[in-house]
Amino acid sequence: MPSIAKPPIRHPALPVNELGLAERDYEGAMSTLCAGCGHDAVTAAIVRALWEVAVPPHMVVKLSGIGCSAKTTAYFLRGAHGFNGVHGRMAPLATGVGAANSDLLLIGISGDGDSLSIGIGHLVHLIRRNLRMIYVIENNGVYGLTKGQLSASADVGSTSSKGTPGVIQPVDPMLLGLSLGATFLARGFSGDKAQLVPILKAATAHRGLALIDVISPCVSFNDHEGSTKSYRFTREHDVQVTTTDFVEPRPELLTAIGPVGITDLTLHDGTRVRARALPEGYDPGDRDAVGAYLREAHDRGEVATGILYVDPSRPTLHELLRVVPRPLAGLPYADLCPGAAELERFGES
Repeated sequence: MPSIAKPPIRHPALPVNELGLAERDYEGAMSTLCAGCGHDAVTAAIVRALWEVAVPPHMVVKLSGIGCSAKTTAYFLRGAHGFNGVHGRMAPLATGVGAANSDLLLIGISGDGDSLSIGIGHLVHLIRRNLRMIYVIENNGVYGLTKGQLSASADVGSTSSKGTPGVIQPVDPMLLGLSLGATFLARGFSGDKAQLVPILKAATAHRGLALIDVISPCVSFNDHEGSTKSYRFTREHDVQVTTTDFVEPRPELLTAIGPVGITDLTLHDGTRVRARALPEGYDPGDRDAVGAYLREAHDRGEVATGILYVDPSRPTLHELLRVVPRPLAGLPYADLCPGAAELERFGES
């Protein structure tokens, strides 16, 4: 069923951001996903985050592959560019877009099947390259479009809607990212918008790849007793490793965060991510310690959420390849077409 366009009417009293845009201007078409789908809550968090940080819609490219997650890009930022690729191939498409124009903010929406099964090879190389991009995995542990088979992220013992338990070890995108040198790793829950919005805002300021794993329950095929990706299980086992607050580099911005237990992570552009470590001694900049904590939390049956790891020091793909800072799309007409006389001189040389 095709998406339904929302009416463009906007009430004059709606609050606007510094670009003069209301939150509604960051929305897209009406969702045709199942009522209660976690993916729609992820969409709402993305809309709020992009509006609050005042991202210009025309400077965003939305990318997706195949699956229920691939529909998400139609539901936010109707004024952005977009490309829906084939199953598992969103990562190389994003690499091409980013290489062509480094000024654009890339937002990739994928699923656990799209990223951790058929597309895992491409995701691996995207992490290695550290392309500037927000990569959201809407993780529900099943293949929703094909009626609920367990995916590569399904935990051992988690049951399908037909009662079949998972017996194969799952792929954890956070541990995968740590092993490959990822520079920004976070996990959220679609049912916790208060935590997910600051995570997404911090991701917009990260200068490399921000990989965000969002537990996003499938209400049709994986929200039952026995599923470890259901609303109930995630709420009961959610352990917030970090309480995240995004602080923009502006002197007039105030925050209520106290000085005790705060870890400040200064990003490339001066933006800071402040994380309050709930487990004593948790350091989101220590790769080995983060990996050990995630494995221990999984063994305890916990879902560790928050900004789990950040490394702002590693060079991006553009820095490694020494790409010119100004994209061809930004060159003035006079530089692109210097005239017949200049071309003649160039030919003589």
